[in-house]
Amino acid sequence: MNKTIAMIAAAAAVITFGAARAAPLPEATPDDAGFSKQGLARLDSFFAREIAAKRVPGAVVAIARDGKLVHYKAYGMLDPDKGTPMTVDAIFALASMTKPMAAVAGLTLMEKGQLPLQAKLSDYYPGFADMKVGVQQADGSLKFEPQASPIFIHDLYRHTSGLMYGGRPDSSSPVARQYPDGTAPAIEGDTQAFIDRMTKLPLAHQPSTEFEYGFSIDVLGAVVEKVSEQRLGDYLATNVWQPLGMKDATFHPTDAQRPRLARPFANDPLTGKPQAIKLLDTPTQSDCGGACSFATMGDYVRFGQMLLNGGELDGQRILSPKTVHHMTTNHLGPEIKNNVANIEPHRAGFGFGLAVAVRTSEGLSSVPGNPGEFTWNGAYGTQFFCDPKERLVVVVGTAAPGELRKYYREQVQDIVYGAMTK
Repeated sequence: MNKTIAMIAAAAAVITFGAARAAPLPEATPDDAGFSKQGLARLDSFFAREIAAKRVPGAVVAIARDGKLVHYKAYGMLDPDKGTPMTVDAIFALASMTKPMAAVAGLTLMEKGQLPLQAKLSDYYPGFADMKVGVQQADGSLKFEPQASPIFIHDLYRHTSGLMYGGRPDSSSPVARQYPDGTAPAIEGDTQAFIDRMTKLPLAHQPSTEFEYGFSIDVLGAVVEKVSEQRLGDYLATNVWQPLGMKDATFHPTDAQRPRLARPFANDPLTGKPQAIKLLDTPTQSDCGGACSFATMGDYVRFGQMLLNGGELDGQRILSPKTVHHMTTNHLGPEIKNNVANIEPHRAGFGFGLAVAVRTSEGLSSVPGNPGEFTWNGAYGTQFFCDPKERLVVVVGTAAPGELRKYYREQVQDIVYGAMTK
């Protein structure tokens, strides 16, 4: 038995070393980057503890400061059923961490003068003009009211369109019950079928009045397709993924990539109920900009570093620094109801920019950081945050689609800031 473990460990070391040679960013020692080596080792012991308790199969963590990797490690299992060890080049289903990438695609079109924020959504897909707002009455029924103002492209980026998600634990309203869950439309049909499905539903709120997390960025992705006359994945590959060297980023994993997909436990460790990441084995028919992409954490740390650098990495400029600044600034004015902390409990003190949450104040949040931090997470257990003041990018991949993922988000951020010495 010990021989088998030794062989697995040796194989893991070889794989890790092979991948580490092609690290996604230049490397630096913790001391040089203002981190305590002992502090960063707490990540090792934290994940060792969680993995030993069978609460999560495995994880990949990448931390970069000043553009250099100070921590890049794989923990535990890639596939708990097969016992495959996790490697740093594991591919994760990104869920909502797709959204910032779809937004960058849209912003490249904005920079070309092809997609202004104040354009009406109905200019691209006319059916949205006729959507009614569903207002719940005292008897629980819905009264349908016309839109007081149109849905703008701006509303899609900041989730103020009135579109929402169904199938969420907090979606008990009669409007939410009519909406599908986040990936269902992409599995079931093409982009036009998705648009036809959305435009038949009621809006949850009047446009531009309330942050309501939902299908807004999926619709933005459909607009990018209409404007660019390309599939979203093809547009992203040409304009974002390939220039940034994000080698594994895709909406459709190839047969060669499939063995590297990170897989969850069959049952949720907290509830004991069955759980799954459907997209690992169910292909999508359309490239949903809200939830359907895959990448390695090495790919995503490069994406985060590009944003932190003001839109450029290794001589490849994706966006202007002014556009990135606009993207990562709070766009929820005082007239818009801010529900960001409702879906991410540790996000008190955050507003929302163009597809990223943005920290607006000191304190309030349960996790350390600075105003200006921008961040988002994925429902299957991935997270990323960038802190411009600390010149910090952190990305984490786990296959943990249950509520535990929120615990990991908070703990990792606590440990990372706790490891800083300056």
